[in-house]
Amino acid sequence: MSELDYWQGRLKKGAIDRREFLGRAAALGASAIAISSALTSVDAFAAETPKAGGTLRLGLGGGSTTDSWDIGSYTDSVMIDASHGVFNGLIEWAEDGKPKPDLASSIEPSKDAKEWVFNLRKGVKFSNGKELTADDVLYSLNYHRGADSKSGGKASLAAVDDITKLDPHQVKITLKGGDADFLYSLTDYHLLVVPDGFKDWANPVGTGAFRSEKFDPGVRISLKKNPDFYKEGRGHLDGAEITVINDAVARFNALKSGQIDIINRVDPKAAPLVAKTAGLQLVRAPGGWHVVSAMAIDKPPFDNPDLRLALKFATNREQILKALFNGIGTLGNDHPIPATDPYFNHELPQRKYDADKAAFYFKKSGLSNADITLQVSDAAFNGAVDMGQLMEASAQAAKIPMQIKKEPADGFWDNVWLKGAWVSSYWGGRAAATQMLSVAYGAGAPWNETHWKNERFEKLLADAKGELDETKRKAYIWEMQAILNEQGGAIIPVFKDWVDAHHDKVGGHVPTGGFDMVNGMILEKAWLKS
Repeated sequence: MSELDYWQGRLKKGAIDRREFLGRAAALGASAIAISSALTSVDAFAAETPKAGGTLRLGLGGGSTTDSWDIGSYTDSVMIDASHGVFNGLIEWAEDGKPKPDLASSIEPSKDAKEWVFNLRKGVKFSNGKELTADDVLYSLNYHRGADSKSGGKASLAAVDDITKLDPHQVKITLKGGDADFLYSLTDYHLLVVPDGFKDWANPVGTGAFRSEKFDPGVRISLKKNPDFYKEGRGHLDGAEITVINDAVARFNALKSGQIDIINRVDPKAAPLVAKTAGLQLVRAPGGWHVVSAMAIDKPPFDNPDLRLALKFATNREQILKALFNGIGTLGNDHPIPATDPYFNHELPQRKYDADKAAFYFKKSGLSNADITLQVSDAAFNGAVDMGQLMEASAQAAKIPMQIKKEPADGFWDNVWLKGAWVSSYWGGRAAATQMLSVAYGAGAPWNETHWKNERFEKLLADAKGELDETKRKAYIWEMQAILNEQGGAIIPVFKDWVDAHHDKVGGHVPTGGFDMVNGMILEKAWLKS
């Protein structure tokens, strides 16, 4: 993707206006012909009128036999995308990367951003006919809270002190301290709304555009239109069929042969071929998706900070980006904030492969006989095993006796992730920097895969959330990135662009930097042109 393509995509999404696009294009030195062509494409896109009807066939990677409709359990693309067809949240992560009301019709924050009042839409019905009320919202949010909660959404609500019902269609959320980014936290894909007291996850009930017809975890999901869906201009399809295809080659072949209409996780090596194939469209956007090799800093030998630094210097990031991702992305710097984020610390020196420094810190660690094993599986992301092998080779070139252990794909997220001492995984990113740092590195976060706990970091995180002054917030967030870069347990070598693809007959599938498939909202926003 060229920079002109990127800004063209931003214009299509409405994230910038035509005047800003023209300024950006001129600054890039784009020709008048290229600018005119880009604007023509944007105008044609805007002129498309969604059509109703048809069944969209999706071939998605990121599914497992352990998948469930339980809103607290989602870890990967299949259930994230499917759930947003069946459920809705208070807040939607919009295409421009900003939070906007969903089941909430309006929001009233206090001046100190500590109290948030949500006015709910009236007349919204669940798929079982029940009308949405404040009780449903209270139950759904509280489902993720509590000491015993194992929900992936728990960390996003860690700042909540209390949730109360003001009237049947009004809810107040009180935070422990001011948080200017709280609405971003509510875009967490776990924070979806179900009826008060709901527990029958085999038969999901939501307010979304679809109802679940068949659910075969890790294999296939069938959805049918919900006639009571409340959103104008959304929910165009009669149904959707999701086929879990975890192999990237098989996904592309299914798309190319016409068995599938749309796919996620296009192999970066295949992206140029997709772009050149008649009838197919590549949808690409830079964002927060990044690979992680997570070292649990409270488990030996990774409790040794010198060993962690040695392994960071022993990681050849340029090689990983080029060999595994075909250059479709940017280098990572061992913290989770992407270059597209307004709070990205661009003054932090980019760590590079340095065999001499790696060897120095490894010798300093005194762990010459340690078991340095990285657990890998392509269930985490396409190429995870290959990345492990590249890391193993570059580490051994620095005289570090690292090895990899290949784990089965099925059940990886339940049996290996969060359990092993050093495990490769990935993160899809989050809408706000403070949200990403809270969910993955907060001391009490259930998904804190590196077991990171640092007093200075925790204070900075709390200060950043409560600070309304942008300059001060920036300083806090920059320092947290620097701390993780130097002391943290995460090796983050690459941020990969989101790359999906579809047939020409699919409409509504636009590039978004938050998550694949229109930030997980593809089922609600897509339509079939023919």
